[in-house]
Amino acid sequence: MPASLDGQLVIAISSRALFDFEAENLIFDQADDQPYMALQLDKIDEPAAPGMAYSLVKKLLAFNSPEQQRVEVVILSRNDPVSGLRVFKSCYTHGLPLLRGVFTRGRPAWSFLEPLQANLFLSADETDVRDALAADFAAARVYPKSASTEQHPDEIRIAFDGDAVLFSDEAERVYQQDGLHAFQAHESAKVQQPLPPGPFKSFLQALHRLQQDAGDAPMKIRTALVTARSAPAHERAIRTLMSWNIQIDEAYFLGGLEKGPFLKVFAPDLFFDDQTGHCDSAASVAPTAHVAAGISNARQIAD
Repeated sequence: MPASLDGQLVIAISSRALFDFEAENLIFDQADDQPYMALQLDKIDEPAAPGMAYSLVKKLLAFNSPEQQRVEVVILSRNDPVSGLRVFKSCYTHGLPLLRGVFTRGRPAWSFLEPLQANLFLSADETDVRDALAADFAAARVYPKSASTEQHPDEIRIAFDGDAVLFSDEAERVYQQDGLHAFQAHESAKVQQPLPPGPFKSFLQALHRLQQDAGDAPMKIRTALVTARSAPAHERAIRTLMSWNIQIDEAYFLGGLEKGPFLKVFAPDLFFDDQTGHCDSAASVAPTAHVAAGISNARQIAD
């Protein structure tokens, strides 16, 4: 029978998210791909340094055992196959047992998410991320120069913004169009009505299943909701998670405070937010990825 990814948490990740290829990428951006390919071939036996999502991937793979494969990480990259040789050699050197990769040599990579059954796509390419989100995949653009956090070797910590990430941007639209008081009144009036799902509900559900099914694994998962909401708008967010039968371990209702200092304490392996201002704050203290969804990003495109 053919191999199958059924039942696994599948993470599709670009080579720039997994390894530090920022110096090489400057050449890729400034010319055709031939100089880039030549440089990667010249460095083929030189392992790339870990990138911003390296720690997350290493921890996720700890859920696997010879008896059970719970997590699959696949390289999904606009790199060429020659550069892919260095990616896999770097994986081997760092002890990452990655077996699958798709290299498209500059063409869009996101269209392979469906056959991969991917639960999450992490890439440094904004176009691929936006196209993946438009096709209803959980996708985020990584900040390659994010600060590193490696304080919890036996625990994966992932933090999510709420509106336009875990939840739809329904309430955020009210806030941006009519202001804070209208937003609070809207959320109080609909407190018993779950928010529609956002692009990352499915990924949170997959994490929750892994968290429940892998009770014997040496690695644990801890999740946090980090949102600009405050009371009374906090209640609808919590009730929505309850209606999904998902338990979040921690929740920070910050009422507009800067998120970076709180994320520094939580020390996530990855934080997702739809607003670039929050991402800039977070990236100074932790690995961060931008979710280009919702009204905030629609307005950025229009501007």
